[in-house]
Amino acid sequence: MPTDSLRSSLLASLHFVEILGVPEAKLAQDILTLSADVLPSHRAVDLEGRLGSAQSPLSVLAFAGEQLVGFKLGYSDRPGRFYSWLGGVAPDWRRQGIARESMARQHAWCRAQGFTRVRTHSTNTHRAMLLLNLSWGFDVVGTVCPPGRGLRIVLEKGL
Repeated sequence: MPTDSLRSSLLASLHFVEILGVPEAKLAQDILTLSADVLPSHRAVDLEGRLGSAQSPLSVLAFAGEQLVGFKLGYSDRPGRFYSWLGGVAPDWRRQGIARESMARQHAWCRAQGFTRVRTHSTNTHRAMLLLNLSWGFDVVGTVCPPGRGLRIVLEKGL
């Protein structure tokens, strides 16, 4: 596991991009490819369908050079609340602060836009993300069980 100074150095070598709306075709394909790699059991992602019809869609993307190594996607699902929909980090880039930095950027943008809450869903099988959410001040506010998709833990945080 990298030391804190090595982790900071690696994080500093990355660049982050925030995109409003649906990412252009090449980036969208890169997100879909990375999503399939990091969430193999997740159903196919429809970026255009989800982000194209959403209010205030935001994509936070992390790059090492030209390579997409992390992403965090979300949108407004009701007035004052932002839904942090989907995110992931390439396996070789995990445990280096990319998910934390992406979340920090997403939340800073949300505060600047006047959102007062962030909501997300997770599963027990994605424990690293569940623990990250809890460590960032999210509270478990319920569960949902969409047909054919299994139990989802609903988490929410005030900004």
